[in-house]
Amino acid sequence: MVGEDLELLITVVVAADDERQARAACAGLLRRVGGQVVQAGDCSDEEPGCWSVTVSRSSGERATQNVAGALARAVRTFVRSLGEQFPMPRVACEPPTAWTVLEDPGLLDELVPGAERLLVEAWAGGDPQRRDAVPEPDAGVAAEPEAGTRLLLRVDVATDRSAGAEWQARAVASRVARSGKITRVAPNGHLLSVHVDLGSSVNSPTVALLDAVSSLGRSGWTPVRWAGDSATTRWSALPVPPAGITELELTATPASAFVWTVPD
Repeated sequence: MVGEDLELLITVVVAADDERQARAACAGLLRRVGGQVVQAGDCSDEEPGCWSVTVSRSSGERATQNVAGALARAVRTFVRSLGEQFPMPRVACEPPTAWTVLEDPGLLDELVPGAERLLVEAWAGGDPQRRDAVPEPDAGVAAEPEAGTRLLLRVDVATDRSAGAEWQARAVASRVARSGKITRVAPNGHLLSVHVDLGSSVNSPTVALLDAVSSLGRSGWTPVRWAGDSATTRWSALPVPPAGITELELTATPASAFVWTVPD
């Protein structure tokens, strides 16, 4: 990882009727910062009448031995390049990523007309959501049985914003697998639970689970519990924070028993 170019992902949530209008609103930002649009999606389920547009570009920074410092510096340098009117925000860092969110529509409107907020992420090694992606099977088509183990992650986050919960879950998932995919976000009391499919492992459920726990690098995991052929362990933050990640749950299931569910 040391010496690699750090990638920036800039995601804008903008008021728009369709993808064409959302991309047009971001044209000025693209001319200013460079890069290319890598994703555009309808996020009206969270914010009615909104679309998100994600731009990828090189940060100009390179990973060093202190990768956390390089990631945070890449985010701050980009925000500084937007203009002196933008105050330096707090940057969260969970290598291989660091991120911040700008949420001043008045300032953002000068960059992107109709912008609600802007997420800036720096990644070491590229965004794992776009590398080595695991394709989903087509609805109604039976997939070949897989060997090994399927790993699932649940991240409980104390926040009232789905996007905020997803960003924190992505950062956690990236420590285990490059192909993590968010499958759903569900209310859980005052929390939001983000469910992530981490993909498959060639190892047994026990070994896959222990490897994932080791990658996450946290102490205080519960003893492994079994339900049929599936193994589960949990980690809880103590004391429970008023905001941020409160609990993690890892489940390892034999891939041959894993069933894809297709949303209605």
